[in-house]
Amino acid sequence: MVRVVPVVALAMLGVSTVFAEDAPECSLTKKCPEETPCCSQYGQCGVGAYCLGGCDPRMSFSLDACVPEPVCATRTMKMDNTDNIVDVSKYLGDPTKADWVAQGTPLAHSGNVLLTMPPDSAGTVLASTIYMWYGNVKAKIKTSRDAGVVTAFILLSDVKDEIDFEWVGTELDIAQTNYYFQGIPDYTHSTNITGLSNTNEEWHTYEIRWTPDKIEWYVDDKLGRTQEKSKTWNATTNQWEFPQTPARVQLSIWPGGDAKNAPGTIEWAGGPIDWDSDDIKKDKYYYATIGEVTIDCYQTDKAPGTNSGKSYVYNDAKGTNNTVEDGDDNTVLKSLLGTGLDMDKDYPKSSDAASSSGQEVIPGLSGGGPGTNGQAAGGDDSGSGSGTGGDGVTGTGSSGPACTQGFSQVCGSSTDGDSQSQAGRQERMLGASTFAALVAVGVMLLL
Repeated sequence: MVRVVPVVALAMLGVSTVFAEDAPECSLTKKCPEETPCCSQYGQCGVGAYCLGGCDPRMSFSLDACVPEPVCATRTMKMDNTDNIVDVSKYLGDPTKADWVAQGTPLAHSGNVLLTMPPDSAGTVLASTIYMWYGNVKAKIKTSRDAGVVTAFILLSDVKDEIDFEWVGTELDIAQTNYYFQGIPDYTHSTNITGLSNTNEEWHTYEIRWTPDKIEWYVDDKLGRTQEKSKTWNATTNQWEFPQTPARVQLSIWPGGDAKNAPGTIEWAGGPIDWDSDDIKKDKYYYATIGEVTIDCYQTDKAPGTNSGKSYVYNDAKGTNNTVEDGDDNTVLKSLLGTGLDMDKDYPKSSDAASSSGQEVIPGLSGGGPGTNGQAAGGDDSGSGSGTGGDGVTGTGSSGPACTQGFSQVCGSSTDGDSQSQAGRQERMLGASTFAALVAVGVMLLL
């Protein structure tokens, strides 16, 4: 397969990039080289946006290769337009300039934001520009519907701690919940909250309350599930396998039932997705509807969980909450050629110099690769898992076909046998972070 990088995105950046096949891969045992020092959540090395949200310091050239993470800021986002949503190709790390970074195509419609998924695309994801280090986040959502269509609302840290809500389009009375510690694939953490009224036609408020001691999942102010940290001790590894590091809020829609997925994944997602369904014919895309989102930061004067400075950084590759520092380091790059090692690097003045830079600057758009859903990027364990608006619909972003080479969620190999199908099903029980890995929405693929 050959990847073609969207020309318009690169023209806006003023630089050229190499194809994803040429981008170095990264993992816990294979760090990025100094010239492309940042390991994205997709398990590939680059500069620019690779060094912003999702950059894993444990797999990067050094801990300070990733740009510091903007600290938590309590805010209520009305989500009645896309003014505070910026495309990933235009974001340099300043959380005061936007509330969300987008990949795909979010659209404003009737006082809400739609997360859209046109035919043969990977959908849309919004990621918050600030990080929560504990606290509460709630979102009003009408989920997507139909077989193979999945909606997600998650917290995901750069070291792959994760807390999930997820909805399958054929199960409109169920909200699935899950959590992970550093992407370790444990398939026993999934729990369903049942008995909901139609999640597609009716608004529900979903809330994650996260403290150093427990996680609580609420639906319409009613407690649906509690996970206590005290029950997550792993005596073998001598650590708490509990989400504990600063995380971005992510909202997404993605194609779990894409034909390129493994059979177990498609089964979990409610069956094959129909890219010629009545909804597609009517609206030109599948969509989830997002209403007001509120982030309330954790209140404490002593770490873990503070937000008194400007940014979070890691001082140790252990990636636990006692290795996070709340300080005043800069979070803003001068250009998408910058990294945490050189925040002020700018575009070359010479067009010839620009064209010879040969660096990946936007993961997902010009990259892709292994994901985070229940695995460390680049690891051996497989993870689970622009529309045309109608009247009054406006949006921003870029989109592309769903399949990303080397990513099991959309390009999973077909397997036979009940045991293989069960493996795929467990793969998908990992929950919403699949999409965090999936969003190679700007990548164009030619078979």
